[in-house]
Amino acid sequence: MDRKILIVDDEAHIRMLIEQTLEDLEDDGVEFLTAENGEVAIEIIQEERPQLVFLDVMMPKMNGMEVCRRVKKELGMENIFIVLLTAKGQETDRQKGLDMGADLYMTKPFDPEVLLEQAKQVLGID
Repeated sequence: MDRKILIVDDEAHIRMLIEQTLEDLEDDGVEFLTAENGEVAIEIIQEERPQLVFLDVMMPKMNGMEVCRRVKKELGMENIFIVLLTAKGQETDRQKGLDMGADLYMTKPFDPEVLLEQAKQVLGID
């Protein structure tokens, strides 16, 4: 089975950090895709159908909330697990993210262990 994770963040070092955190999953055949903004993310999601998307909320062109809404509500891709990553940890933001269809909401700086465990769980890796 093709397992794909899409990492979306406008900051290259954060994309790299997430990829490094999850790199052990490559041994399980997981492929990593990256996007630097929401518009590119939508294109990749439609073409590649990743199982899991780590999505930054605050980005140029199209923010994470909007990407999430489009993927879940407009494109009807309910089976894609979306984790919103944000520096803003307020409850109202979290609720808005979940309302947009996000499956999980994590605040930065995130715990690498938690991120890895979440990825394993979504992809069904022991």
